[in-house]
Amino acid sequence: MQLLLAFLPLIAIIVALVVLLVLVRVSVKMMWQVAEPNEALIISGFTRGRPATTDGMDFKIVTGKGAFVVPGLQTVRALSLTLNETELQVNCVTSQGIQVVVQGVVIFKIGDSTPFIANAARRFLGQQAKMESQVYNVFEGHLRSIIGSMTVEEIIRERDKLASQVRSASGTEMEKLGLVVDSLQIKDLEDPTGYIQNLAKPHIAQVKMEARIAEATRNREAAEKEAEAASLIADAQSVSAIKQSAAAANAERARANAAQAGPLADATARQQVVVQETQVAKLEADREEQKLQTTVRKPADARAYAQRTEAEAQKSADISAAEARARKTEVEAQANAAAAAAMAGATKITGEAEAAATKARGEAAASAIKAKALAEADGIRARAEALGTNQEAVISQQLAENMPAIVAAAAEPFGHVGQLTVLNGGDGVNEMVGGILAQVGSYLPALTDSLKRGRGDGRQPPQP
Repeated sequence: MQLLLAFLPLIAIIVALVVLLVLVRVSVKMMWQVAEPNEALIISGFTRGRPATTDGMDFKIVTGKGAFVVPGLQTVRALSLTLNETELQVNCVTSQGIQVVVQGVVIFKIGDSTPFIANAARRFLGQQAKMESQVYNVFEGHLRSIIGSMTVEEIIRERDKLASQVRSASGTEMEKLGLVVDSLQIKDLEDPTGYIQNLAKPHIAQVKMEARIAEATRNREAAEKEAEAASLIADAQSVSAIKQSAAAANAERARANAAQAGPLADATARQQVVVQETQVAKLEADREEQKLQTTVRKPADARAYAQRTEAEAQKSADISAAEARARKTEVEAQANAAAAAAMAGATKITGEAEAAATKARGEAAASAIKAKALAEADGIRARAEALGTNQEAVISQQLAENMPAIVAAAAEPFGHVGQLTVLNGGDGVNEMVGGILAQVGSYLPALTDSLKRGRGDGRQPPQP
């Protein structure tokens, strides 16, 4: 308890300081006034104003900052610096004596500088609602004055000029009121007499006429463009149809070719097979012919030639032997005749010798004839024997020897032909020549049979 009593004075001092600080804070807060960005504080009472504001009134203007206001000694009031708007509707008469009603809007505010705020504070502090009526009256008078010096046409064409003149004319009065005009717009111009409407009728008619002409021109151009477009569409459709037809034809042709490709390939393959088989048959025929030439015809020709040569040699030998015997007989007869002649008498002996010589010559001639016949019979017999042993070879040799004459006789009718047209090129010529040879070949069996029959009939040689 004694300890608490010892610290009691200190506690009292601390409490007193706290109370004092609270009082000071509350007092400062109550006396410190801060102006908003869109207002000005007008402080009057125990203060000293600036030279710009000491025109019959002593007050202080505070904008954008704070100031101390001593309660009971000073008074603070706020003056709004925000925008204000006033609608205008003024009846005016133009220089032409035509009544018009001008409608517009004025946007204004208290100026930001100190003189403007001071002038506005002197006039509108506490009664800012009256500013709109004051501004309306100012602009109403100036509008009537300026429009009275203008025509309706000028007002219509030069609204900006009208607004500029009204602002310039009302500038001094607005400055005295502490106000500045941010914007003045002429919204509408009414014409109770109908002058503006009548003024516009010729132009409206002209515009309507030009509009109708333009519309007709556009319609014509549109119709022409549509016709051109339709023509182009028709051309495009025609070209497309032609291309589609061509494509369809190509497709059909391709399908037909594809459908024929298989049979055509088979036919071509078969044709090639036939051609190859024909060539093989020709080669085999040539081979058989060569084989026949080698194995049959040439050996037969060789044997026939050997037999013929031997027969001719034997014939020549027989003829020579017969002639030699005949010559010997003749010589012997002559010798005997000479001897007989010598032994006989001249006439008798001569006659007898001649008779003997004649007889000897006859006998010699008969012997020669007999020898020749015997040689020919031997030759015939040799041929008959050769024909009997190898009849086919002999006949083939004779046909081969006489073949040029046979072919010439078969081709003789073509010598009387003036012009011959051969179809199918080289194959046609081969077919024609083959036909001639086939014709000749058709006669060969008949010739062979004829030769055989002739040989059969002549096999027996005549008896001497």
